[in-house]
Amino acid sequence: MNPISIQERSIGPGHPVYIIAEVSANHNQSYEEAVRIFHAAKEAGADAVKLQTYTADTMTIACSREPFLVRGTIWEGRNLHELYREAFTPWEWQPKLLALARQLGMHCFSTPFDHTAVDFLEAAQFPAYKIASFELVDLPLIERIARTGKPIIMSTGMGTLAEIDEAVRTARGAGAVEIALLKCTSAYPSRPEEMNLRTIPHLSKAFQVPVGLSDHTLAMAVPVTAVSLGACIIEKHLALSREVPGPDTLFSLVPDEFRQMVQAVRTAEKALGEVNYAITAGERATSSFRRSLFVVEDVPAGQLLTKENVRSIRPAGGLPPKYLGQVLGCMAQVDIARGTPLAWNLITLK
Repeated sequence: MNPISIQERSIGPGHPVYIIAEVSANHNQSYEEAVRIFHAAKEAGADAVKLQTYTADTMTIACSREPFLVRGTIWEGRNLHELYREAFTPWEWQPKLLALARQLGMHCFSTPFDHTAVDFLEAAQFPAYKIASFELVDLPLIERIARTGKPIIMSTGMGTLAEIDEAVRTARGAGAVEIALLKCTSAYPSRPEEMNLRTIPHLSKAFQVPVGLSDHTLAMAVPVTAVSLGACIIEKHLALSREVPGPDTLFSLVPDEFRQMVQAVRTAEKALGEVNYAITAGERATSSFRRSLFVVEDVPAGQLLTKENVRSIRPAGGLPPKYLGQVLGCMAQVDIARGTPLAWNLITLK
């Protein structure tokens, strides 16, 4: 499996987890708020900030018929066109936010939702693309994005294995070489019991690409668990506050929470380490507390060693405990004082 690379940052197994802060609609139509989110993402430890590039008219049509009303989600009863008109990120902001990210030492890329958005992002020289879960089945859009030749991170929420396979094949067929997949549960917010994180290593094996998690829960344990299962990317929504109502605030982390998540992920990836049975540097001092064979009563020369005068105790220094059966019944060659670590040169073997 080859990693993908965004602006010379390798993303994949063996590299630090790539953490994306999703802005989405959390700017509340304020450019200054968007700038503050970028700064908060940097301070919290994000590697990248992600935008969304659409307008209400490129996403849907203004229509009040029943299919265009949202049902069964936190946006219950909202008209799709009205919701997207509230949530979209003005396009004129996006090149400026890309420049801001570069100044802050972060990556910035976006999710385009139609061909005009791809054209716009190409003209602005965004370095990579995200494909949203809902667009996983939009194969013409995936093909257009793939033809840019830039890295693609593709969310898989709601996708069957066959649909994911078709999307990946479409991207590869159109020239995409660098593809990563994100396990995603497209519920807002998501419940931990619906995350099915064991899918992460299966996706990685099935498609031979880096796999991460697009997470809509508020549980810190979820991204940490994902990393333990091999996730190379973590994407989470970031808002400055959940006190200000917005389309996405209910499933977004606030800066302190995002910072804690980043710290937990970094700790998890350090703890995973590698397959290693050697004594660690931290264990060297405590290895002296391992058990070994000690003489626990004074034993004069010529006396036999018995279970009363030889025991397996802490600390180390004597013969390994596995030799207890061999030394019992042996004779002391010299006087052995209580508290002496037992050694072969002190006894005559049977």
